[in-house]
Amino acid sequence: MTIKQFEYKPLSHYSYAIISEGKMAVIDPERNPQQYYDFAKANNAEIVAVFETHPHADFVSSHLQIHDETGAKIYVSEKLGADYPHETFDDGISLMLGEVILSAMNTPGHSPDSITIVAKHKNETVLFTGDTLFIGDVGRPDLRENAGNMTAKREELAKMMYETITFKFANLSDESVVFPTHGAGSLCGKNLSDKPSSTLGNERKSNWAFKKQTEEEFLNVILNGQPSIPAYFGFDVDLNKKGAQHSENFIKNISFKENAKSDGLIIDVRSEESFKKNHLKGSINIQAASETSKFETWLGTVIKPDEKFTVVVENINDKENILQRIAKIGYETLVKSVITLANEDLKTMEKLNLEAFKKNPNNYTIVDVRNQSEIDEGQYFENALAHPLTNLRETAKDIPLDKNIVVHCAGGYRSAVASSIIENVFPDLKVFDLGEDIGEFEIIKKINI
Repeated sequence: MTIKQFEYKPLSHYSYAIISEGKMAVIDPERNPQQYYDFAKANNAEIVAVFETHPHADFVSSHLQIHDETGAKIYVSEKLGADYPHETFDDGISLMLGEVILSAMNTPGHSPDSITIVAKHKNETVLFTGDTLFIGDVGRPDLRENAGNMTAKREELAKMMYETITFKFANLSDESVVFPTHGAGSLCGKNLSDKPSSTLGNERKSNWAFKKQTEEEFLNVILNGQPSIPAYFGFDVDLNKKGAQHSENFIKNISFKENAKSDGLIIDVRSEESFKKNHLKGSINIQAASETSKFETWLGTVIKPDEKFTVVVENINDKENILQRIAKIGYETLVKSVITLANEDLKTMEKLNLEAFKKNPNNYTIVDVRNQSEIDEGQYFENALAHPLTNLRETAKDIPLDKNIVVHCAGGYRSAVASSIIENVFPDLKVFDLGEDIGEFEIIKKINI
């Protein structure tokens, strides 16, 4: 049995290939299937199966495209009610992949239709746990309450997760290898490890979910302190249930214009430095300058899945990569065009005088755009106003207008996005981004009395 783990860092996503006797299965594939095709070719293998552990919320899967292009069968839980051609894969169902036995185990909790795939070969057992069991955590149960046609209440799912963790893994050995679909940085849980794999024995020792506890105690932990839910999550759940069309069908028809202007909603993906030097009025700076930046997550958080937008890139060489990244979350159908900037009617964002700010911070309205859970743990500035970036486009109008504005987060990426949003709301005020200079300040720890 040969197992390959593929990682897409911006979404903290792991997908997998299993090969035995020239047959290959893919588990939870990302939007672009080419890497799986390349791996199959390099190993003289035929892709015969695709497994979806559940309809994903944070990325779009290529399961339907792989089926269309290779003839591979798609295996999912019957509980999913998939709209694409598929075979059901639930408790009691097994199949052979070469010499490997692949068995289904229903493991609801993150979603009602979650499955774990158990692969056995000789004395080796491997668990592909999807978003059920992570390294150090379990999947959050609150993503199906507003997921279009696939709703489920968080309390019900949390109770399912308690049952899953308490009973479903009980008869599996400590040596069983655990391969999850996400790692640290994913919004599908709150305390994920950066380790790409583990063993069931290690998780039983160190993962909070396996400790001896009552259902009430378990629910109290899993239901509290979860990150905000990005706007695109419900959209992607429904898209994955339906089966996404090949992204190239849309990408190839998106126009590109050099030295252009645009109106409406504009997403400028250039670096913070380039954006602040010159940008179109009304544009939002969601940077994709780094290959590991959380561009996809923040695009799908700030922009709703029914909003059309224009994309600003540095040059034409960036077009293909940016559109591929946008397609990771299914937003390629929202792109009106891709442009580079004309050298006229551009705005600049003034740099903050850091020393003046340090001496007189009360001369500014300070806006903290971190998540509420971060703010609850401590603030950098006593009088800062909490406006988490997840809701800033709705709440920015409530920021007072009597002073110029300084925006901060914990590292600089989110404040760059936020300062561009606030600048659009208050074009007559000076809006400054503290950016990476937040490192010059320390958090004031809150004391509970």
